[in-house]
Amino acid sequence: MSITLRTFCFLDSLQPQLASFIGKTSRGFLPLPEMASLWIEIAPGIAINKVTDVALKAAKVVPAVQVVERAYGLLEVHAEDKGQVLDAGLQVLETLGCKREERMKPQVVSDQVIRSVEPYHSQIINRNSQGMMILPGQSLFILEVAPAAYITLAANEAEKAAEVSLVSITPYGAFGRLYLSGSEAEIDSARKAAIAAIESVEGVAPPSFKDK
Repeated sequence: MSITLRTFCFLDSLQPQLASFIGKTSRGFLPLPEMASLWIEIAPGIAINKVTDVALKAAKVVPAVQVVERAYGLLEVHAEDKGQVLDAGLQVLETLGCKREERMKPQVVSDQVIRSVEPYHSQIINRNSQGMMILPGQSLFILEVAPAAYITLAANEAEKAAEVSLVSITPYGAFGRLYLSGSEAEIDSARKAAIAAIESVEGVAPPSFKDK
């Protein structure tokens, strides 16, 4: 079976809101703030089960997220010991027969800032969110990236850089999506940090996402 490494994303220190959102929405073992976290996304999706097996046998890590789609598979593992997380990742790479540099380089598919969100708009966003609430009058930052799992890097770096609220994050599927809310100035800082994080990742140029 030919396996494509779409995402290989190491987070050295999970930020409190991202860790809490993962804990609230995942069915696996819940991470805590400041733990190290590794996100691996591959194609085809069903092969993620082998990746999970390899990672858990290689190191003292536990999974919070495993998503098996027809096209893509996603795994997150975490631990307090960063070395254990890195060891799990290295073993996965060896098993897949590829190097970290052969992962796909993420692309920003779309980004937008909506300033002074209307009350009804905030209400409909809140009804569909499992994270923090956006309040009327706040600014809203929406980011889409591909491959999807890199959105976790954007969320983590944005939370480090600014006082914002994590409204929603979707790290699987065709595109990863992130919603952040806050004051106008903080949202601008969060946007800058999130996009810079995505653009800093080295990897193989992916196919065009225009028709996805």
